[in-house]
Amino acid sequence: MARHFIAAVFSLSTLSFTAAAFAGPDWAIDVAGGEDHPLIQRYNNSWMMAYKKINFDQTIFPGKLGLNSENNFVEPVAVEGQITRMVYFAPLGKTPLEVHRNYEQALKAAGFKAIISCTPRDKGCEHMRYGFDDHYGDMKEADFRANRARHPEKSALNSQMHSLGGSNMLGTDDIYFTYGTLTKDGSTVHVMLNSGKVYRTDFTTTYIEIAEPKAMQGGQVTVNADALKTALQSSGKIALYGIYFDTGKAEIKAAESKTQLDEMAKLLKSQPALKVYIVGHTDNQGNLDANQALSQQRAQAVVSALAKQYQIAATRLASKGVASLAPVASNADDAGRAKNRRVELVVQ
Repeated sequence: MARHFIAAVFSLSTLSFTAAAFAGPDWAIDVAGGEDHPLIQRYNNSWMMAYKKINFDQTIFPGKLGLNSENNFVEPVAVEGQITRMVYFAPLGKTPLEVHRNYEQALKAAGFKAIISCTPRDKGCEHMRYGFDDHYGDMKEADFRANRARHPEKSALNSQMHSLGGSNMLGTDDIYFTYGTLTKDGSTVHVMLNSGKVYRTDFTTTYIEIAEPKAMQGGQVTVNADALKTALQSSGKIALYGIYFDTGKAEIKAAESKTQLDEMAKLLKSQPALKVYIVGHTDNQGNLDANQALSQQRAQAVVSALAKQYQIAATRLASKGVASLAPVASNADDAGRAKNRRVELVVQ
């Protein structure tokens, strides 16, 4: 993947270049550790009340409007790289339409191309948040009690802040949703916006998720030949996370995967009678048939590498792909899905 990043600030009537405009507003205190993304700044005088930045992980965007029966995005687009998630509250009195259109206009000025854009009038638009509302549980929230205490007891802000907390902060009513990409210097940055009214309040909230594809620092997790031998003797199998592929592809990333392949070959050469299955696994994101094919192709790529690069007899190796049918963790969050994306060595 490309290593380029986009860093731009866009200016419209409600988006200012001045650093002061990007700081927390005078009516609320931003979530501790939160910071505006350099790609696009907040709607003027907005409050960042939730934040999460992940240096490297996988996230899913929708390929088309709608959700399946399990509330997952339809035709999902998987992206690996740096992921930033932010939730902003606009000042009281601002509507979801006004806030969302300003974000869209700023992005469009920088070359943003919308893949999906829907309004409350579009069937299914109000449900799109269910495709990502599990992300909110991993985000850090602002201190609602401290923010409420900043205002007189009977004031509008004090009253509105009494209802804050939980995934309703992503908006429940009058929803506007946009997903698309920006391309610059060969790098495609993915941006998703969801604006709406917060349940039982007059606040307009905007959820922003930005994924910047980049190469992972590979070769950080390997299992040596001795540990492989011990695991196979005791359990008959071992999960390996030191073999790397780009998202949706079956070509092994040679440099990052070399150390783990070296150890696998070392084990097989030390035990000439050992025969193994190379089993590919995916998480549950996307179509099962596609994941089945991908997991089989990746397993076969490992078999081919061992046979061609290390001269391990092909008769000792068999590839199998099982998609997401044998998880080792819950697929409900990013950490669990990362554990499920693996290659396993299994004794025949």
